[in-house]
Amino acid sequence: MPWWAWTWPTLALIVLVAQAIFGSSIPIGAAEGLALVGTVFGAVYHAEVVAHRIGEPFGSLVLAVAVTVIEVALIVSIMIVGGVDTTRLARDTVFAAVMIVCNGIVGLCLLAGGLRHREQVFQLQGAQAALSVIIPLTTLTLVLPNVTSTTIGPTFSSLQLAFVAIVSLALYGSFLFVQTVRHRDYFLPEVSEEDAHALPPPSSVALLSAGLLFASLILVVVLAKLLTPTLELVIASIGAPRSVVGIVIAGLVLLPEGLASYRAARANRLQTSMNLALGSVLATIGLTIPAVAGVWILLSKPLTLGLGTKEELLLALTLIVSLLTIGTGRTSVRQGIVHLVVVAVFLFLSVVP
Repeated sequence: MPWWAWTWPTLALIVLVAQAIFGSSIPIGAAEGLALVGTVFGAVYHAEVVAHRIGEPFGSLVLAVAVTVIEVALIVSIMIVGGVDTTRLARDTVFAAVMIVCNGIVGLCLLAGGLRHREQVFQLQGAQAALSVIIPLTTLTLVLPNVTSTTIGPTFSSLQLAFVAIVSLALYGSFLFVQTVRHRDYFLPEVSEEDAHALPPPSSVALLSAGLLFASLILVVVLAKLLTPTLELVIASIGAPRSVVGIVIAGLVLLPEGLASYRAARANRLQTSMNLALGSVLATIGLTIPAVAGVWILLSKPLTLGLGTKEELLLALTLIVSLLTIGTGRTSVRQGIVHLVVVAVFLFLSVVP
């Protein structure tokens, strides 16, 4: 295990203790930001160790579930503290996650893999299975609230919210069943000679990494929560919309999965890269929305989920481009550039609406 894999979580813990003793200040805030990024990199390493020990396709689920835990904790904690002004945070974060993964992470992986290996292949059936669940999940959770009439505005009633949460869990559960049991071979990469000699780590090392991964995720949540007020002040000072907070949260929690996907694509393991990327989107919608909905039903608070017209157009464009990308099971640099252009448009219009 490299020294930085356990040093960063340790430093993050020290920074938190210092903040509790001395209070907030500019140096401590800077240290918290640095420790946050370093701890995320540590989480990436430990998740990859655990994933290698478990094997595909179950290994790809490890980081997806971990990311979802971070995302739900951040959204719920910020929305409870922020009150009415944060009713759109869950929607903004989930939509940002879809755009960042389907365009940003996928585009970067396709571009990096295409530049290094010219063309790459993946299991067409597995990618189609993931996208066939992503499309109804995004439509039911982010578009349907705009056309329901029980409540005013882009919201669900409590009964509708509970029903959509159950449907989302059912869709995500069906995908997990297909991925891990029924059609597991759709998501398995082709075993190369290099992979055949890559022995999994010992159980003791995997258990140690699992413990450090759990600790790192907790530290990331705490550090991000402490840095949120500063982030909101910075966003307000530059005149950007409040929805940018959701983009920052999504980008932060998806950083480990994005780095792991990028490294897999560079190593010509595009199947693993696609499993990580598409699995994170499914986990974000299929688990985050039900979790946030359950909390908000218990608290009897409003939850805005419906997207605006501009966001609906970008979502439709993303889904169409994604369908065309996975249509042949082969990827090149061109497809990566197209996805990156779409995410660039999303980010620009988020800051300059």
